Amino acid sequence: MEILATLPPSSAPLKLPHFWPWQKVKMGPLSVSPMGLGTWAWGNQLLWGYDEKMDGELQRAFELAVENGINLFDTADSYGTGRLNGQSEKLLGKFIREFPGPKEKRDGLVIATKFAAYPWRLTPGQFVKACEQSLERMQIGQIGIGQLHWSTANYAPLQERALWDGLVAMYDKGLVRAVGVSNYGPKQLLKIHDYLKERGVPLCSAQVQYSLVSMGENQTEMKRVCDSLGIQLISYSPLGLGMLTGKYTTSNLPSGPRAILFGQILPGLAPLLKALGKIAERRRKTIAQVAINWCICKGTIPIPGVKTVKQVEENMGALGWRLSKDEVLELEYAAMESPKKMIQNVFQTR
Repeated sequence: MEILATLPPSSAPLKLPHFWPWQKVKMGPLSVSPMGLGTWAWGNQLLWGYDEKMDGELQRAFELAVENGINLFDTADSYGTGRLNGQSEKLLGKFIREFPGPKEKRDGLVIATKFAAYPWRLTPGQFVKACEQSLERMQIGQIGIGQLHWSTANYAPLQERALWDGLVAMYDKGLVRAVGVSNYGPKQLLKIHDYLKERGVPLCSAQVQYSLVSMGENQTEMKRVCDSLGIQLISYSPLGLGMLTGKYTTSNLPSGPRAILFGQILPGLAPLLKALGKIAERRRKTIAQVAINWCICKGTIPIPGVKTVKQVEENMGALGWRLSKDEVLELEYAAMESPKKMIQNVFQTR
């Protein structure tokens, strides 16, 4: 991870302590904040209980993040359920247009959106059309990172090549500044990297589930391959859908479908949660801030999801400091002692 350190402008709001919003990470042709924010919950009623009455709070959360140096926002054309399909992109575009702060902050935003590998997207042209529709929903001129949401290699290998060619086409047309992938394993990542390289398209990023509760050989190998190829690893679900916040116990589970998953995994996370709590107390941080900082210390860019101003404030407390090497090892040993891990995304390839 190459850090580009620049001094903050004297007019920077700097409302929150203990982070460096002016420090940027070099990612291909882009410069992004060391942590981004995910918008999976924006429009998702089933898993996150989204209601349109939340839009005002979401907008305030977005503005607070941008005012304080966060410039990477991750979304997808499939985020939003039912009639709210695409809602995340629509809200993000609206918040960008209505951002009341300096124009340079708005212009410096990097929007990373993912295009679903729907079974009816069978040609490069259909994939380019999906990109154009995302641009229309957000009403922006160019996407920062256009990403494949998942690989079809496991179930429809013939479709995969069309999606790759779609990435090439949208890059060549200038619809995106850079391209990336999501839910690719190390072997498939090597294949698409080489394919894109032959066509003069650099692969900028690879997004994968990466956290203390999803540690495994696949994640370790992904990071190694990304480092060897100069690809930035973006870690989604750095808090394990909320399991690494310290807010939930077996007797206090979240509502909705997450309750079933949490009920299965939380009982086995006692060693990890105890270690997180110990370091958090010593560092005067929260458990969530320590868990996110671990992802940063591993050389990834975490993109925790946010729904409220309070969550933005807490997540940003993960910036501006680093766990020691001993603390990183302490957390990883505790994670290995925890018998249950997060289930992998069904579309994750090898």
